[in-house]
Amino acid sequence: MANKPFAGKWNKLKGEIKMKWGDLTNDEIDKLEGEHDVIIGKIQERYNLSDEEAEAQFNTWYNSLDPLIIERINMN
Repeated sequence: MANKPFAGKWNKLKGEIKMKWGDLTNDEIDKLEGEHDVIIGKIQERYNLSDEEAEAQFNTWYNSLDPLIIERINMN
């Protein structure tokens, strides 16, 4: 996966991330700036997961988002 696949969609995705990983602070989420590796690293750190577990959790969550949410995120 590209390192910044969410950079242009970041403002729309931040709220969804906050709902899923509520232990992340707003400041932490703001600093992630859509960088995939940094998102995974922060989830790993905050929730004491392995890199593989954090990656799997993120991918499962992202792939399970409601299609309407994905459509809103992908709109320019």
